[in-house]
Amino acid sequence: MAIVKHSQTLVQTIYPIPAIFGIDRSLQYWALLRTGLVLLGFVAFVSVLAQMSFRIPTTTVPITGQTFGVLVTGSVLGSRKGPLVMGIYMLVGMFLLPVFAPSGSEGSVHFVFPWIGTQATVWTMGSGGYIVGFIVASYLVGKLSEMGWDRNSRIYLNFFLGSCVIYSFGLAWLGYMIATNTGYYNGIEGLNVLDKTLRGGLYPFVGGDAIKLLLACMTLSASWSLVGKFKR
Repeated sequence: MAIVKHSQTLVQTIYPIPAIFGIDRSLQYWALLRTGLVLLGFVAFVSVLAQMSFRIPTTTVPITGQTFGVLVTGSVLGSRKGPLVMGIYMLVGMFLLPVFAPSGSEGSVHFVFPWIGTQATVWTMGSGGYIVGFIVASYLVGKLSEMGWDRNSRIYLNFFLGSCVIYSFGLAWLGYMIATNTGYYNGIEGLNVLDKTLRGGLYPFVGGDAIKLLLACMTLSASWSLVGKFKR
C-alpha cells in the first residue's frame, strides 16, 4: 500500500500554530488565539475580494475576486482550516454581516468601498451554490496542497480542479433556481434551463476565472520562493 507524504502548508511554514490539545493550558490559549486570528484574517480577506465585483446584464451572478481568495485560502491553510474559513464566511454572510458580493441593484461595477455587500441566506441567492462550493473547493485544494501540489507545476491542476468544484455546485444551484423561479428564468437569456444556466453561470466567468487562477498560482509560487530564500 502506497504511503502519501504530507507536506507543510504555507501558513504552517511561515506562521506555525501548535496543536491545541495535548499541550500546557497556557499554551492552549495562545494556540487558540493565533488560530482565531488566522481564521478571521482570511475571512476578512475573502470578504474584501467579494466586494470587488462586476455584474453584466446577462446574468444574476456577479463576477468577483472570490475565486482567487478561495484558491489561495485553501492552499495556504490546508484541508482543515481552509474549509473552516469558508464555512465561517458563509455563516457570517447569512446571519451577521453583509460580506457577500453586492446585489445587482447597487450598480454594475464596485470596488470595495463604500461597503455595499449582501447579507442573505445562500438558498435564496442565485450565487448560493458557488458559496457552498467554496467550502468543498477549499478542502480539495488544501488536501492537494498538503501533498505538495502548491509548489510545482501541479499547482495549475490543483487550482483548476478547485475551480471545477466551485462551478459544479454553483451551476447546479443556479439551474435549480432558474427552473423553479420565474424571475430567474425570465432574467437570463437562453433557449431552455440548461442553456440559461450556462449563459448565466458559466460562459461570462470562464475568462475572468482563468486569469484569477493564474494570479493565484503566481501568488503561491512567489510566496514559496520568498519563504525558501528567507529559510536559507
